[in-house]
Amino acid sequence: MSTVTNDRSALDPTAGAMAGMDARNKSAMAETEDRFLTMLITQLRNQDPLNPMDNAQVTSQMAQMSTVAGIQQLNNTLLAVAGQMDVSQSMQAANLIGKQVLVPGAKVSLGTSPDGEKVAMPFGIDLVSGSSTTLVHIKDSSGKVVREYELGPKEAGVYSLSWDGLDNQGSPLADGSYTVSVLASNDGTAVTASPLTHGKVDSVAYTSSGLMLDLGLAGSFSLLDIRKIM
Repeated sequence: MSTVTNDRSALDPTAGAMAGMDARNKSAMAETEDRFLTMLITQLRNQDPLNPMDNAQVTSQMAQMSTVAGIQQLNNTLLAVAGQMDVSQSMQAANLIGKQVLVPGAKVSLGTSPDGEKVAMPFGIDLVSGSSTTLVHIKDSSGKVVREYELGPKEAGVYSLSWDGLDNQGSPLADGSYTVSVLASNDGTAVTASPLTHGKVDSVAYTSSGLMLDLGLAGSFSLLDIRKIM
C-alpha cells in the first residue's frame, strides 16, 4: 500500500535546508532584539535624572533597530532567492546533457564517413545587428582560406551553418581541424559578428566559477556561453 506524504522537504530537497536557515535567522534576530531591549532598559534605568533621555532619542534608537531588522530580513530574502535560482539553473543545465549546442569558438572538424563521404562538424555565426553582406571563410591550419560563403543580407541573430568539406573548386579537403571567420557589414559599416563552434554536452559541473558544461573535445564552457541549443 503506497503512502502519500505531505512533508514538503521530501518533495523539495532544498525545502529542509531553507527552513533550517530561516529558523536560525529568526533565532538570531530574536537574540539581537532581546539584547537591544536589555540595553535600552538598562540605559533608561541608569540615566541621569537631571538630564533624562528625551522621546526623540528613544525613537531614534528604536528606528535604528527597525532599520537593522529590515536589512537582515532583506538579506535573508535575497539569499533564499539566490539559492532557488541556483537550484533552478542546475536543473536546467542537467537537462542539457546529451544536447547539441553552439558556443563561442572558431573550430570546425572535417572527417570521412565509412561510405567515403566528407562529414564536417556543424558551426554557426552570431550577428549582433543586421547586415547587408555576410562573408564566411573556412581556413586550413596554415590560415589559408579554402572555402568562402557569401550569405547575403542577414538580420541580427544566431545562425546554424554546415560545410560539405569541399574547397572553392569543389574538391574534397583533407580530414582535420579547420577554423571559421566571419566578416559582416551593413552598407559599408562593419557589423560585430562572431563564429560559433559546435559541441555535445557530456556533463555538467558546479564550480567556483558557476555552472560549467563539458563539451568533450570542444572544451568546457559556462552555461551563459550557450548561443543556441540544436
